[in-house]
Amino acid sequence: MAGETLPGVTRKERADARIVLHVDMDCFYASCERLREPELRGEPVVVGMGYEAGESFGAVATASYEAREYGIDSAQPISQALERLPQIENAADDEPGGHYRPVDMEFYKSVASEVKEILHDCADVVREVSIDEAYLDVTDRTAWQTVEGDDRTLAEGVGRHVKQRISREVGVPASVGVAPNMSAAKVASDHDKPNGLVVVPPGSVSEFLAPLSVTEVHGVGPVTARKMAEMGIQTAGDLAAADPSTLEERFGSRGRELYDRARGVDDRAVTPTGRPKSLSRESAFAEATEDTEEKANVVTALAADVAERARSRGAMYRTIGIKVVTPPYDVNTRAQSLSGPVDDPELVREVALDLLSEFEDAATRKVGVRVSNLSFTDADQSSLDGWEGASASATEDATTAGAMEDAPVADSPAEDIPAAEQPTEDAEDSGWAAENGQVSLGDFD
Repeated sequence: MAGETLPGVTRKERADARIVLHVDMDCFYASCERLREPELRGEPVVVGMGYEAGESFGAVATASYEAREYGIDSAQPISQALERLPQIENAADDEPGGHYRPVDMEFYKSVASEVKEILHDCADVVREVSIDEAYLDVTDRTAWQTVEGDDRTLAEGVGRHVKQRISREVGVPASVGVAPNMSAAKVASDHDKPNGLVVVPPGSVSEFLAPLSVTEVHGVGPVTARKMAEMGIQTAGDLAAADPSTLEERFGSRGRELYDRARGVDDRAVTPTGRPKSLSRESAFAEATEDTEEKANVVTALAADVAERARSRGAMYRTIGIKVVTPPYDVNTRAQSLSGPVDDPELVREVALDLLSEFEDAATRKVGVRVSNLSFTDADQSSLDGWEGASASATEDATTAGAMEDAPVADSPAEDIPAAEQPTEDAEDSGWAAENGQVSLGDFD
């Protein structure tokens, strides 16, 4: 029954027991460019959609915080950005300059796949909202209990663990909000950017929200904020203290929803965005290695792990692939398609090692193994012999992420209604697209 609770447990108590993380990658496209070009760290970076090097057309997809100091914002014309911050190579000796790069979505998806792999490993329920944003329900993995002799909660430790793993294993920053519901976690992750960690325990959500601008309430955009200002509502506290009937008269059912969110009430459950299209595991070496045996040993372990994960989820796979990252950060993928779905750990190992042989002498920073084209049917599981004769062509689904990573919502009558959370590139599928069995992301630069 909808809304059913255990005897003696109120709906509010059940909601307060929930532990939700909102993970938001900071200036993600710019962070990816810095991953590829470490010398860009600390420098103003502008990533443009429709932009080409040396040109002045296109729009800003994202700008690093250093670039934002010069008034550069998402969705701004590149020509306007260049007026405020010229390209570094064109700037006078006594003028600041910025580093402009075109959007490289395939590369960003590749990095996102590594981040989301960590998220899926850290939580049983993950809702991927976009290429750089996700909600995690970690209720069954931790608690709001405080650490003995410390004011910090166990839930905060999980949030810190997620941040540290992303930083250590992928090399990009993330801001994390921890709260008892989705909307509060979203506000918390935005509260201390970049690279922030904000924890809002149960019972303190409304107090946390009260002094914030009403625009911070999840779902309130510029148009609604202006209408609320006309009603004397400037802060989340003002909205929480408003007459809900008046809000409903002015904003319809959304008025009540925003009123509840300003009070810290949000009963929505974190729901996954669907079954994965692929499963993968990756491992980075302490430093680039040419040791053939070392690479083979790691790939063997990863293959066993991936095959076990597929089996535990009742998934069979039609494609087996590897990823090899070579210095400075060139991502190479290879894949072998099979004639039918299989559940065969030994085959995964054999195929992965065979594909790895192409990179036997290559200095390698990271390797990964993936199974894709998953099937979750109840059909008899099978294995294939003589896989060498299978088609070497692997055509895999890909979802195009939004062009503007963090662009503001357009100013229209419906501008501040949260966009539908569309299924995005699978956490383990991004950046692995294979065509004719062989693709390097460099091909898409």
